[in-house]
Amino acid sequence: MGRVYNFSAGPAVLPEEVLREAQAGMLDYNGTGMSVMEMSHRSAAFADIIETAERDIRDLMQIPDNYHVLFLQGGATQQFAAIPMNLMRNGKADYIVSGSWSKKAFKEAKLYGDARCVASSEDENFSYVPDVDAIEFSPDADYVYICQNETIYGTKYPKLPDTGSIPLVSDVSSMFLSEPIDVADYGVIYGGVQKNVGPAGVVIAIVRDDLVREDVNPLTPTIMRYTTQAEAKSLSNTPPCWGIYVCGLVFKWLKGLGGLDAMKKINEDKAAILYDFLDQSKLFEGTADASCRSLMNVPFVTGDADLDALFVSEAKDHGIQSIKGHRSVGGMRASIYNAMPKAGVQALVDFMAQFERDHS
Repeated sequence: MGRVYNFSAGPAVLPEEVLREAQAGMLDYNGTGMSVMEMSHRSAAFADIIETAERDIRDLMQIPDNYHVLFLQGGATQQFAAIPMNLMRNGKADYIVSGSWSKKAFKEAKLYGDARCVASSEDENFSYVPDVDAIEFSPDADYVYICQNETIYGTKYPKLPDTGSIPLVSDVSSMFLSEPIDVADYGVIYGGVQKNVGPAGVVIAIVRDDLVREDVNPLTPTIMRYTTQAEAKSLSNTPPCWGIYVCGLVFKWLKGLGGLDAMKKINEDKAAILYDFLDQSKLFEGTADASCRSLMNVPFVTGDADLDALFVSEAKDHGIQSIKGHRSVGGMRASIYNAMPKAGVQALVDFMAQFERDHS
């Protein structure tokens, strides 16, 4: 079997040219006679890899100088604890719960202080994003937390909440580097890279320097303190070297495409193919409210569980893999990340049209 169209929510599709470049250097990276997976993280060769990766992501996202870029382990889920441990100095935080990941983060934060759910869309199975203009935030909250793109439910914030002087913390895992964002709008931006940037095992945290402080929860493990990682330039312990290397290749790939403005246009064009079909289909229906549809994750259903299962089964014969939806939504979910080619989305829609003809 050749390469398939992989619609997995994560770990997810990577650019083929990035995979080929990583493959070419597997046995001998850049004349070192060894793989990146074998070299010391203290070596000059790896120092060049991680420093170049940081420069490139700073360039892509136009990250201001007063923000640290941290390449960490533990995935985004570990940040559910690291954030309240590092930021809850008054012991208070406001959470907007718009899906499973923000709900899990909120549950974790309650272990460390007075975390308050200020808005939720659980009443309609997270099919929409709460109206951020209607929310009153606690004036003494240490931060306001959102998951900007909910992978499972396929929703994305159409606008950010206005938190005033309260730092905004955003989990951007499933929309990382898919479009430009203004880093200065946030106190902390973080994401697991395995959805849209690289292989599983790396989380990138972009933290404003005034939030990297020593006065954290005293029970915060040394390795989870932002001060530890910032002072050591992400090298306090052995980092996920190979994952960081591949992320760096993806950064170069994105720059070669024209950066995040160009990537956003590509993603909008891909998403439009799928959403336009769903909007006119008599069999398939998208589950996310049209006002907050994600460009990255598109859940849809037929309304018949047996028919959904048949669609998932037959899709494999058309080179369409990992299209089954999350159990909390059911049906199907197409994750159309940066590396998913337009041809893959078109192949999915062509099969959906055929399936609809066969089963209408």
